[in-house]
Amino acid sequence: MSLLIDGKKLAAEVRSEVKYEVEVILKQGKPAPGLNLLLVGSDPASEIYVRYKSKDCEQVGIVSTIVRLPDTASEEEVVAIVNLWNEDRKVDGILVQLPLPKQINEQRVLQSINPLKDVDGFHPVNVGKLVIGLPGFVPCTPAGVVEMLRRYDIPTSGKHVVIVGRSNIVGKPLAMLLAQKKLPGNSTVAICHSATEDLESYTKRADILIAAVGSRHLITSKHVKTGAVVIDVGINRYEKPDGTFGLTGDVDFEDVYEKVSAITPVPGGVGPMTRALLLKNTLLAASGVFT
Repeated sequence: MSLLIDGKKLAAEVRSEVKYEVEVILKQGKPAPGLNLLLVGSDPASEIYVRYKSKDCEQVGIVSTIVRLPDTASEEEVVAIVNLWNEDRKVDGILVQLPLPKQINEQRVLQSINPLKDVDGFHPVNVGKLVIGLPGFVPCTPAGVVEMLRRYDIPTSGKHVVIVGRSNIVGKPLAMLLAQKKLPGNSTVAICHSATEDLESYTKRADILIAAVGSRHLITSKHVKTGAVVIDVGINRYEKPDGTFGLTGDVDFEDVYEKVSAITPVPGGVGPMTRALLLKNTLLAASGVFT
């Protein structure tokens, strides 16, 4: 029987650890870590994500502030708010919820965030640190995946890792993490994407297969070798026969379950860990460890 990698359980462990560290900070007479979240527009999914993140902060003692701007907000308005937060000592972490409305240049906004407050790990300074192995903020989803591998004692050294997806948020930083000499890592990493010819020939060689492309059930049993570890980062909304909606991953869970040695579910896998690592990054920002 395949091992089910329980992201909810691991996320609860991380939250408990962060809560303990926040309590230590408060006992020392220091202020609680502060995370400011900026939501631009009325995207329902983004609204849900921000609300969950704020709730997570409340559970562990992190002070969160949500600022909402309308869909019509200008790029200058967004950057101005970020700049105010950059100068505010009570704000340890800054998160701008993506995607942004089309009139706003996401890269300009992300680059306006102080790298020492960039808890999403998207600023070029933090990306560069990740590439060359210096300490810095790591994007929450890749950090969450690596934490799952670590806490479940899944071997990575010398293993062949195949990542399907080359996004700046997941695929690329995850490849950098797993290719580094330190553990979990020291892997041989291949990145596949929409232009990859004969995808199956790559994925069937993977000891650890990570799907992060946003395509429902792209990965089936023909794509995985027996005994592989499968990490499903994808979250896809679909309509059920009864007219209700559900969530599923990039991996056809039922089709591959009996073939693999370990697998993450969707929902309940990588998603909870992504949120938990945001809390950990906020704690790191408050500690000033990267200054």
